[in-house]
Amino acid sequence: MTMNQEELISFALSLPEAVESAHHGTRDFRVRSKIFLTMPEQDYCVVRLTPDQQHMTLAVAPDDTAAVPGGWGQRGSTRLFYGKANDELVQDLVRRSWQNAAPKTLQRQFVIIPSG
Repeated sequence: MTMNQEELISFALSLPEAVESAHHGTRDFRVRSKIFLTMPEQDYCVVRLTPDQQHMTLAVAPDDTAAVPGGWGQRGSTRLFYGKANDELVQDLVRRSWQNAAPKTLQRQFVIIPSG
């Protein structure tokens, strides 16, 4: 099954201390002021992965993900075509992105169980 934009937003906001905001007119989601998800276009979102996580993701889901062009992509920012990808992949990548942005003290307070 795939996820629509409303479901993606609902999932992002369900993560601990997640809030919706905007940056340069682009809708984003943050944890303690750190962006973990942006929605620059209607057909994809951008998640914040480490370069290693991005490399693995691009290898296992090349039809559903792409590196953001330029320097941001080299640092792990990844386009996620959530309308094409299965729910488990979307949830996993959004959770990873939240974990990458959240301070360690907050991460320790919450056990986030991966889907699947």
